[in-house]
Amino acid sequence: MPGGASREAWFIDVRDRDGRSRALFLRYSRQPRPTDTAFHDLRTEAEIFTALYGTGVTVPRTLGVHPRHEAMLAERAPGETWFYRIKDAEEQIRVAQDFIRNLAALHRLDPDTLDLPSLLPVKSARAHALEELARMRRRATGSDGKIDPLVRISLDWLERNVPDYMGPVVLVQGDTGPGNFMYEDGKVTAVVDWELAHLGDPMDDIAWLSLRTVQDTFTSFPARLREYEQLSGHHVDPIRVWYYRLFAEIRLMTSRPPSGTGGSVAASDGSEEIKPVAADIGNPIIYGMLHRRLTVEALAHVMGRDLAPTDLSALPEQTEWHELYDAVLGSFQVIVPRIEDPLASQWAKGLVRMVKYLKEIDRFGRAFARDECEDIGALLGAPPASPAEGRRLIAAASAEGRVSDRDYVAYLWRKVQRDDFVLRTASGALHNRTWPPLS
Repeated sequence: MPGGASREAWFIDVRDRDGRSRALFLRYSRQPRPTDTAFHDLRTEAEIFTALYGTGVTVPRTLGVHPRHEAMLAERAPGETWFYRIKDAEEQIRVAQDFIRNLAALHRLDPDTLDLPSLLPVKSARAHALEELARMRRRATGSDGKIDPLVRISLDWLERNVPDYMGPVVLVQGDTGPGNFMYEDGKVTAVVDWELAHLGDPMDDIAWLSLRTVQDTFTSFPARLREYEQLSGHHVDPIRVWYYRLFAEIRLMTSRPPSGTGGSVAASDGSEEIKPVAADIGNPIIYGMLHRRLTVEALAHVMGRDLAPTDLSALPEQTEWHELYDAVLGSFQVIVPRIEDPLASQWAKGLVRMVKYLKEIDRFGRAFARDECEDIGALLGAPPASPAEGRRLIAAASAEGRVSDRDYVAYLWRKVQRDDFVLRTASGALHNRTWPPLS
């Protein structure tokens, strides 16, 4: 089945000798788990499912975990995943409210009463946050000691400004919200995907929920938050939510080591190897762009910096061969609806996004590259020979303090707006979405 960023998903039907059928669900990765990643292995995730089963949080029953491979078998919950597919507005509200009930039930649990040896012991929310920030920094730092300036600036701010929260520590699902629960007939049938679960501040999950609300729709966000407050007993603190919005984005950006700096996996013989894996090439581009924009917006918000819009009105003319892009896209319009295999259909749609992106790169890429070089030159005193060279130089200047964090964020915001504009046709509705209001 399509879906899931890091692992395969399989529907399995088992029939006993009497002919009775049992619907099961297998999560499986053909590749061994990377040696340094923010994501839990499936054994830990199964531990979480088992601990929550029967607590009031709607999770499927876990049947087993493979002793060697990354594979977990569970009962299959009925229903759909993507919230936007619910067309009836009243049903949308019922499903959203039932998910809020689940989130509140999760946050009412005392983690000390759960059998979670992989996550315990319970410490203060501040201690858990600082430990995770240290892991983020370790993963983000390359073997050469370098770190992406946006990540470095964000981590510095997050470490200096951990919320002074002394309330109950909860089990945070992480990446919680629409897309990571199943629903049917107005009810949540299973809360799924616990590979980023951890202990911490309940506002951590509210931040994740607002993040997934950007990616999908989720009715009135402020209304759902008021329901959460009533059911959970936790007050929604906007300052802490914004802190954990940036925290969540940086955790995603640092979920794996930078390419070429330790992103290997352990092979069965104990050695380390890197294997290419076929994947949907369209989704990572549009969602990577969305998350980078949201990260800059969150960082600017917590820093108290206003983000001025970049003027993109003076745009170049189309190139002479643009009709070829449209011809390819027209062919895909005929091909994609005829693909019956859901995985092949999803990947074909990813190719459509890629062609749309390449079309806009061909049209605007050279002009935007010149604009970026001018922005970098204004900060460094001389324009670089190329955008790639300029990014290297400004990253070094940022690391050495020759370019202030505020100036670097302003440069990055202008770049993000241009990059986002180039991806606007591939991104579709995501292009116009941003953090939802809290009240």
